[in-house]
Amino acid sequence: MEYSLNIISFEYKFISDKGIISNKDKINVPTILAVEATVTIKINNELYFETELAILEFYKALYEWKEQIKGDHIPEFHYYTIEYGDYEDGAILSLIPFSNKARVKTIWAEQDLYNVFELEYIVNEFMKFEENLRQDIEDYFEINLNKFIKHIPWMTSP
Repeated sequence: MEYSLNIISFEYKFISDKGIISNKDKINVPTILAVEATVTIKINNELYFETELAILEFYKALYEWKEQIKGDHIPEFHYYTIEYGDYEDGAILSLIPFSNKARVKTIWAEQDLYNVFELEYIVNEFMKFEENLRQDIEDYFEINLNKFIKHIPWMTSP
């Protein structure tokens, strides 16, 4: 398979203290939403997106998207937060598949970058991002996300 030259990278840094949450907080929505990280997306090593997010809410959006993938059906991914109200221009972060390609979009782009990716490549990168984020959340905060996942609030659309 031929891949486009576009390369995406995801980085995140937890800014909340390790002790902010524990497994006993699995149904404590204010605590869940208080867990934050700075998420950075680079396209071809150029900054495309960087902001602080309620990282468990963001993780839940990725997790739910991954769970909707069935065979060749790749659904759109859209991340909205309950902490932000103005979605007139779209979601905070989206992955929009079309044909055998996909585009990453954000309403908070640091700069306008050409970002059409081969569908297989970008889906694999989003899946790896979800897996790595899950592992790092569990390791850093010493929690089991399986206990939290059904209690983490998330918006499917505004």
